[in-house]
Amino acid sequence: MSVGILLITHEGIGSALLAVATRLLRQLPLKTEAFEVPFDADPDALLPQASAALRRVDGGQGVLVLVDLYGASPSNLAARLSRIGTPVRRVSALSLPMLLRVMNYAEMDLDELPNVAAAGARNGVIHDDA
Repeated sequence: MSVGILLITHEGIGSALLAVATRLLRQLPLKTEAFEVPFDADPDALLPQASAALRRVDGGQGVLVLVDLYGASPSNLAARLSRIGTPVRRVSALSLPMLLRVMNYAEMDLDELPNVAAAGARNGVIHDDA
């Protein structure tokens, strides 16, 4: 049993990050899927599809949902998913460093992974004067 990872993003973001992470790591240690929200989509209509994606990645210990932008449609959809029964934790500001960090701590449980994800995002920002 393990935590699943669901990326809920605007179009083009989740699948691209997932493709790069898979290329870098060769095989992702956690069951992961990207669910992309079209700009003109009706969030109510997407809830069943997003719920199905959540169930597909759930490895028995809940799902860490990573969203691109807090307060936007993907984040609001993730908030609705968190109320349907499966244990969910949501972290916003998805980035490649965040995703890779989570994959490198795949043995952690659902309550620990949000802090790992946030640290990956923070530590992935480097201000370089070069």
